[in-house]
Amino acid sequence: MNNPESYIPILIQIGFSIGFVVLALTLSQILGPKKKTKNKLENFECGIVSDGDARFPVSVKYFLSAILFVLFDVEVIFFYPYAVNFKEMGWEGFAAVLTFVGFFLAGFLYVWKKGALEWEK
Repeated sequence: MNNPESYIPILIQIGFSIGFVVLALTLSQILGPKKKTKNKLENFECGIVSDGDARFPVSVKYFLSAILFVLFDVEVIFFYPYAVNFKEMGWEGFAAVLTFVGFFLAGFLYVWKKGALEWEK
């Protein structure tokens, strides 16, 4: 059942995907406009004329909270296989999930103790 011939359709699909990307990028380079004027290179946002510089300092707390959100959001994705197969996994699977949750809980407590979740500072 799990022989090398069973992977041929996947390899064909990967080949077509890579070929399509290379073809699209090559054609856009060949057929695309090459004349760069000041108006083409100017920033454009929804018809509103740009005012000032878009680069301004942003608090590190914002980026830290975004990274923490992604981290704990991805954690939820790993619960899906357990939720689907929890009967087959038995107590060993339950212990593995408890260990997984324990690691994330330890990380959450560390972040909380460090004050990364406090915005008032």
